[in-house]
Amino acid sequence: MPEVSVIVPFYKVAPFIGRCAEALMAQTLSDVEFLFVDDASPDDSRRILEEILAAHPGRNAQILTHPVNRGLPAARNTGLDAATGRYICHIDSDDYPEPDMLEKLFRAAEAARADIAYSDFYLSFESGERYMTNPDFTRAEDLLKEGFLSGRCKFNVWNKLILRDLYLRSGIRFPQGHAMGEDMTVIRLCLHARTCVHVPEALYHYVKLNAGAMSNTLSPRQQEDIRFNAAETMDAVASSGLSDIGRFLDFFKLSLKLPLLFSGDAALMRQWPAWWPEADRSIPDNQYLPARTRRVMLWASRGRFGRVRAYVRLVGLFYRIGFRKG
Repeated sequence: MPEVSVIVPFYKVAPFIGRCAEALMAQTLSDVEFLFVDDASPDDSRRILEEILAAHPGRNAQILTHPVNRGLPAARNTGLDAATGRYICHIDSDDYPEPDMLEKLFRAAEAARADIAYSDFYLSFESGERYMTNPDFTRAEDLLKEGFLSGRCKFNVWNKLILRDLYLRSGIRFPQGHAMGEDMTVIRLCLHARTCVHVPEALYHYVKLNAGAMSNTLSPRQQEDIRFNAAETMDAVASSGLSDIGRFLDFFKLSLKLPLLFSGDAALMRQWPAWWPEADRSIPDNQYLPARTRRVMLWASRGRFGRVRAYVRLVGLFYRIGFRKG
């Protein structure tokens, strides 16, 4: 059994797959299984990847193939079905890890006997990077409530090791056919975990090519996927029996619709009142978020979108300056 199985789906990422694969082949942790999933990519991604893997014959790496494009969640599931490691790590093929990411997360997980290990990360733009912190938790329930649901901690799959046994015991898989918001799967996995550990170092580079917006415009299909995954996630959380969970579900709804305000799309911004309006009452109560974030949410709940747009422009300017240069 390898210590870690790394799952990397790829589709149309020829400009990025080489950097990602080289960073993975350079990992300081030796006992790693690398599972690249070709989701019927029509570009040169596979050729580039094959050349890099051929240059590292000592690594335990293979390419799994979808004969037709099935989408990101299905590709993650293909990797899960083939994985044999103690821990699972998902990497997005247009991002890349620090060379010691897997070792530091694995050593921390082993020392703490944790079901989930997670790190800080870099938000990487063309002109540089910004360090993004995550809060410290040791209990999975606290990570779930005060981290993921409150909006303080990213529930993305890519800066974490998750015990493979959580997937096996729960039967949880990624939502095939609903790619936008598929990372919410991590929240459902957290319901089955007991312990976690935080490594307070930025070990992952999350690549964003547009520094002018915090999020991209969402198509109608993407909005539908988010709401589908949110409903599945909230049903699981609501039935967990955890105390005070209704309040945290309201916080979760607010965090899910916050990107509407940062999309750069005025029409999308004005959809705020239609997405879970019952959650707006809890805006002042979410002390886990910065006061400035609660303020912009309150403006949106009161229809003051001119103020919201001005704030979003200011945030865009802030994120263009003061980077750590790459």
